[in-house]
Amino acid sequence: MGPIQLSGSLTNPEEMGRAVIVKAGGEVETGEGLFVGSRIQWSSLQDGPLSTLRPISAVQVPDPTNPKTPIAPAAAVSTSSVSSINVQTKPIWALDSWKSKKALQLPDYLNQDKLDSVLKTLDAFPPIVFVGEARSLEERLGKAAMGNAFLLQGGDCAESFKEFNANNIRDTFRILLQMGAVLMFGGQMPVIKVGRMAGQFAKPRSDSFEEKGGLKLPSYRGDNINGDAFDEKSRIPDPDRMIRAYCQSAATLNLLRAFATGGYAAMQRVTQWNLDFTDHSEQGDRAI
Repeated sequence: MGPIQLSGSLTNPEEMGRAVIVKAGGEVETGEGLFVGSRIQWSSLQDGPLSTLRPISAVQVPDPTNPKTPIAPAAAVSTSSVSSINVQTKPIWALDSWKSKKALQLPDYLNQDKLDSVLKTLDAFPPIVFVGEARSLEERLGKAAMGNAFLLQGGDCAESFKEFNANNIRDTFRILLQMGAVLMFGGQMPVIKVGRMAGQFAKPRSDSFEEKGGLKLPSYRGDNINGDAFDEKSRIPDPDRMIRAYCQSAATLNLLRAFATGGYAAMQRVTQWNLDFTDHSEQGDRAI
């Protein structure tokens, strides 16, 4: 194996991602790889599963704002040498990294002490989604990006405190299951079903204020920030709403997990729902 040069998202040890390999002689190969120490376990898109360990001659991360960033030729090194590795690392991410960026949609809380207290309380709560679930979704989304799965996402534009009940959650879940079954059979590939729920409370607004009948008040930004009633008390951002949003999100996910693992999402049940739809609805008659 000759030396290779990596250009893409693989910049951290044990990180998996897509990349472009420029081999000695200028030949370009696209695929995915995994850093293993100073080597990369590499597989082209045509080769199938990861199988080959190759030494890296250089690592170059292109400018994400310029997709035409040139890739320097790979240096000529022996397959046993890794002394010429040059890794360009990304900025270190932290939980508060966002504070260094300009944010246009943050509400103006009047009581900073109350806000800090609520944030401290939330920080002590257990996570709503666990890392294993996030990694599993990331892996499945990778398959969709490669064209080996279909992504279906659905749910409300913004959830509300008023409409929170088990029946609404069940109905949304059921619709996603039905749509997923139709898409799976029609597309002949796995369907990744993602619910826009269990935390979808905030609403970005193009204007920070709205005016009615000569009265100008802060815009409604979602139930986890302020109320939708057009009065001064409702429109004042209230940090305590984030606590309620957390509790509602956790309860929603608990119910969804129960539905998903308790037999409600069984394919036989979903298929029967779809058959009932075609038998007893005008839309079903048109579909047939």
